[in-house]
Amino acid sequence: MLTIKQVFEDTIGQEIGLKPGDIILSFDGFDCQDILDYYYFESKEFFTMQVKRGKKIHDIEIEKDEDELLGLSFVDDGLAIKTCHNNCIFCFVQQLPKGMRESLYVKDDDFRQSFLCGNYVTLTNVSDDDIERLLRLKLSPMYISVHCLYGDVREKMLKNRFAGRLYSIMERLDKAGITMHAQIVLVKNVNDGDKLDYTCHQLAKLENLKTLAVVPCGISGHRQGLTAIEDVDGDYSAALIEQVERLNKECEKHFIFAADDFYIRAKLDFPPYKAYGEFEQIENGVGMFASFMHDFEKVSHKSTYRQTFLVVTGVAAYPFISSYAKKCEQLIDGLKVHVIAPENEFFGKTITAAGLLTGRDILAKINQTTQDFDCIILPKNMMRETENVFLDNMTLEEFAQKSGKKVMLISPDGASFFKALAGEITE
Repeated sequence: MLTIKQVFEDTIGQEIGLKPGDIILSFDGFDCQDILDYYYFESKEFFTMQVKRGKKIHDIEIEKDEDELLGLSFVDDGLAIKTCHNNCIFCFVQQLPKGMRESLYVKDDDFRQSFLCGNYVTLTNVSDDDIERLLRLKLSPMYISVHCLYGDVREKMLKNRFAGRLYSIMERLDKAGITMHAQIVLVKNVNDGDKLDYTCHQLAKLENLKTLAVVPCGISGHRQGLTAIEDVDGDYSAALIEQVERLNKECEKHFIFAADDFYIRAKLDFPPYKAYGEFEQIENGVGMFASFMHDFEKVSHKSTYRQTFLVVTGVAAYPFISSYAKKCEQLIDGLKVHVIAPENEFFGKTITAAGLLTGRDILAKINQTTQDFDCIILPKNMMRETENVFLDNMTLEEFAQKSGKKVMLISPDGASFFKALAGEITE
């Protein structure tokens, strides 16, 4: 059910006499569960809607143009997060230190958020009714955490006896034309090798499975009491990249992508920009560096800007970012750039991504820095998505006060990097 909060003027909702407080019970005889039902039917030209006002229930027939809006807002969207039913051996939430904000400890596994936000879900907590609704509302694309399709390995990895039914669900989605993107979190000696081969060959059979990311398991310094997991080195990463290239050839389509982190560990060149297609997996750490290089080259030019910056990045990206800082110094007369890569004391030194650095670890590194500089540049992915707060709850304002310097947040792309260092963006 959805309770109407506001009816906007000059809309279908106002025309048919809907009012705040009215409750939408169903569309076309299907229970109205959440905002997704509203979005779906608002896009249709003909449908029926059952509305409750007080004790009376009204059946309303709607006929409108496809682009006309019902024009309603609601008290609540009905999207209370469906939590994860798994106990994955590689779960990063279980590896978090204590004392962080409560929302970080919530393990979500909600197919609706997969459609709305691109969150990866395991589909172990969906019912047959959920699948039917997903298909009826045409929730496409879906982002699915596969991990493994070999034998009972997925059940053991997720510690969930329902984990083995995933492929049959994906076959239903595929038959219904639902676009899918998938990921495999690779755990050494668990779902790699011939098991990875089998999983990729099975997924290649799905016509609407468009991309598959193979990403390394994140191992923090807080795994006490958890399943022992071995980190991967450069040789392993190089072999994994070679395996991915072989599998794409065997499957006769280029849909499997190794995460950038494997190329960094193997010290291999990233694939060319065109190899990543539409960059559907960039939020999964796939193609970020190729995209950075491409965007940098598009906007970089000779310039003059007399300023000294301190750029903060992660240990993994340090060589790459340092090389592009030098390119900027060569292009921009008067520019000086220092790059630092604080080690992650908060999560553990095995965590090397810039986006997982905390305010306190960055400040500790800055305090050890002897170079003079005018401004600190941080990538925006160090902040919470909805506000400027680090993972350790330090606000950006507090960080700036403690550093005593101006701080600039930039998008983690090559164009923003050059423009910030060239003085073309200053906020």
